[in-house]
Amino acid sequence: MLFLLLQNASAKMPKHEIRAVWITTISGLDWPRAHSTTRQQQELISILDKLQQANINTVLIQARVRASTIYPSTQEPWDICLTGKAGQSPGYDPLKFCIDECHKRGMECHAWIVTIPVGKWNADGCKKLRARFPNLIKKIGDEGYMDPEKPQTGDYLAQICADVTRRYDVDGIHLDYIRYPETWKIKVSRQQGRQNITGIVQKIHKAVKAEKPWVKLSCSPVGKYDDLSRYQSFGWNANTTVCQDAQGWLRSGLMDALFPMMYFQGNHFYPFVVDWKEHSYGRQVAPGLAIYMLHPNEKNWDLNVICREMNVLRQQGLGVTFFRSKFFTDNVKDVYTFTKDFNRYPALIPPMDWVSAPAPQPVAHLIVNHGTTADALTWQTPRQQTNDSYLLYNIYASDRYPVDTEDPVCLVAARLQSPTISIPHQGRSLNYAVTVTNRYGHESKPAFSKQAAPSGRQPIDFRELIMGKNNK
Repeated sequence: MLFLLLQNASAKMPKHEIRAVWITTISGLDWPRAHSTTRQQQELISILDKLQQANINTVLIQARVRASTIYPSTQEPWDICLTGKAGQSPGYDPLKFCIDECHKRGMECHAWIVTIPVGKWNADGCKKLRARFPNLIKKIGDEGYMDPEKPQTGDYLAQICADVTRRYDVDGIHLDYIRYPETWKIKVSRQQGRQNITGIVQKIHKAVKAEKPWVKLSCSPVGKYDDLSRYQSFGWNANTTVCQDAQGWLRSGLMDALFPMMYFQGNHFYPFVVDWKEHSYGRQVAPGLAIYMLHPNEKNWDLNVICREMNVLRQQGLGVTFFRSKFFTDNVKDVYTFTKDFNRYPALIPPMDWVSAPAPQPVAHLIVNHGTTADALTWQTPRQQTNDSYLLYNIYASDRYPVDTEDPVCLVAARLQSPTISIPHQGRSLNYAVTVTNRYGHESKPAFSKQAAPSGRQPIDFRELIMGKNNK
């Protein structure tokens, strides 16, 4: 069965596809597991290296945890996960460290912001927020929640998101729990409730885009948008149950992407995938899969459940997101091994085609210096046409000339920051192409190397000789 699934997936390998992972920091569930700076950084580097080897291209790192943060904030205290002591600095900036390490590996890094829940009523973050805003936080059980019916909630969350966007080179702001809590007794009409949540999203969108318009705004909605004509959500959906009009946010342009929490299988999954696809409005959708359910201590799902879901998402032209990182890198039920095969080749993140920014100019003076074991490529950076931060580079290689830059098999490296790369060739003659992408993902026309002389050796899969068998 797995062999057939792999064969089917390999035949339809896309050039553009979101391949994302949530890294959960609350209680150190995924990271950090240690409290020393050196060990924390080593842990994160190890996680990101494994993600890169599986051709993951998007990391969603939990930055605002529960009215507490993993970055230095003037508004909220340090989260306890970093040092074991609430409010204590770890001595470095974990969010910046994660962003920089992601970018070194050609990955996008999105700051995951938990919005409405603010943690235990007497926890450090909640207590300090209550002291500042006495009438803004509602208590349900022993948990505190920002009141979605008060305008101050949207104002405050917009300030948080604008601050992160301004200070950090994030690729996205990713909102979590941007909805009524399921434990909230909603007394307003559902229409009014949706207007309340949408009003918060509008304020955040305006604040983020005013800082950096290329930063994607996304959220992780409840996995079923609403009841379908033939399939019920059985009382748990985004639009009606918790007033989360996520599809409307795509339609109106308030959101650039959605990562729906589709932690289901069978008819609770597939019909709702089609619904998200049909209501994506040209934006990006990368459903979250419940790989934690593979664990024997959870639901002990068979790996085939996740494999089939990944195939369907690819067939529908959607991305995929794994919840959560530790289950993935721990290779529970071989999910990591399967994904490395499934994602045999890298993929570019889909461009923000709804933004009318011009594509960059091609690189100039592409030079290939042929060495005995590797080719050294250098090129000249084109002048930017717009003020949209920096440019990134994609490298394509093939034993054929000219290199087909539309074939994902030819993509060697994505989102390089520097105009140089060394590519091992093991004595083979390879041809190259380089393209430029801006922060919106718009790609330039390719610049080609001069045609390489044939090596005379028996042709092999050039991906194998460049990337090595371990990346197959």
